[in-house]
Amino acid sequence: MNQASPSRDPVPARCLVITVCPKERGAVRLAIAPGGKKRRLDAAGLARSLRDLAAARQLDGLVTVREGCAGGCSRAGPNVGVTIHSVTLPGAKPNHVAIGWKTYVYSLASLDCVATIIDENLRAAD
Repeated sequence: MNQASPSRDPVPARCLVITVCPKERGAVRLAIAPGGKKRRLDAAGLARSLRDLAAARQLDGLVTVREGCAGGCSRAGPNVGVTIHSVTLPGAKPNHVAIGWKTYVYSLASLDCVATIIDENLRAAD
């Protein structure tokens, strides 16, 4: 069974499209996973880390990482935008309307790790 986070939460009824702008210069120092060592990540490294996390957690069908404008073009990034979507049930027509969104424009350095981007957005709101 797919897991949403290392805490073994059940797969949520949401999926994510995470956008990282490849044109924004700058870097952030973040651990990849909770408790990990902080490392310098530019936009490409951040996007790669998010893809690797999704694959390692078998969330490929729930988390998509793409390149595109995430906002915040006037200052150094990297910046990230997340759109939250309902999971399409088997046999149903995909719905591309977001049910929520969050940005990490100028705020990535306040996170404990890159995995937080996936974890806090994949969990359904209580």
